[in-house]
Amino acid sequence: MVAKKVLIVYAHQSSASFNSAAKDAAKEVLAAQGCTVEVSDLYAMKFKATATAEDITGDVKNAAHFRYAEETKLAWEEGKLCADITEEQRKLTEADLIIFQFPMYWFTVPAIMKGWMDRVLTLGYAYSEERRYSQGIFKDKKAMLSFTTGSHESMFSADGVNGDMNVTLWPLQNGILHYCGFQVLAPQIFWAPSRLPSEARGTLLEGWRTRLQGVLAEKPLSFTPLDCFDGEKGFQLKPEFQEKNASKEYGLTVGIHLGKALPPNSQMKAGV
Repeated sequence: MVAKKVLIVYAHQSSASFNSAAKDAAKEVLAAQGCTVEVSDLYAMKFKATATAEDITGDVKNAAHFRYAEETKLAWEEGKLCADITEEQRKLTEADLIIFQFPMYWFTVPAIMKGWMDRVLTLGYAYSEERRYSQGIFKDKKAMLSFTTGSHESMFSADGVNGDMNVTLWPLQNGILHYCGFQVLAPQIFWAPSRLPSEARGTLLEGWRTRLQGVLAEKPLSFTPLDCFDGEKGFQLKPEFQEKNASKEYGLTVGIHLGKALPPNSQMKAGV
C-alpha cells in the first residue's frame, strides 16, 4: 500500500542550499506518486526550539516545580497545548511517512529540529511507558533521516577520526524515532556535498530521486523487540535471548551489543 501523506520536517536557513534541493526533490518525486506532501520549514516558520511553560495555554499544574513531560501530557489531554505544537501534531498524526531533512550539526540535528522533537513528541501523544519501542504509538508510521555531513564518509568509519556513523545515529534512530514506535527507514546520507563539484552534487540528488521512487515500500531497520526484555527485571534482555545470541559474532544492535562487536551498518542498511 502506497503511503498517501508525507511530512517533511526541514531545517536549513537557505533556499539555495543542497538540503533545500534534497527537500524539493522529495516533495516533487513523492507528489508525482500521488502523495500529499506537507513541509514544515522550521527556520521560515521561526519555530520555537525551547521547551517551556509557554507551550501550555492557561495555568500549569505545578508552577513551583515545572516538569515539562508531565505538564504537556496533561495539556495535550485537555487540549491546552499551544497552537504551533498542536499544528505540528496534526501534520504528524496524518502522515504515513516523515522525512527529517537537515545538515548534521555537531553529530546530531540542528537545535531548531531538536526543539521540534522535544516539543512535538510529547508524553501521551508520542509515547508512554506502556507504548514505546516496538510497541510504540507510531508503529504504523515510517520515518527516516536525510542529511548532509561536513566530513567525508571515510571520517565516519569504524577507524575514522569521527567514529562509526552507526554509533552516531543510534541516539537519533533508536532513542527518538524507534522509541516512539516509528518503523525507521535507512538514512539518506549525503557525504560532504559542500566539498564536491556541482556535477557530483547533481549525481547525489539523482540517486536520492531514484531511491524516492521506491522508498514507500522499503523495509525498515532492525531493532530488538520490546518483548525480548524483562520489564520486571529492569528491562534487561531475557536469558533465552542472551543464550540465543551467545555463539554469534556480533551483538544484537549498536546499543545492545552484549559486549560483542557491533553488527556492521545496522543503523545504515535494512536487513543486517
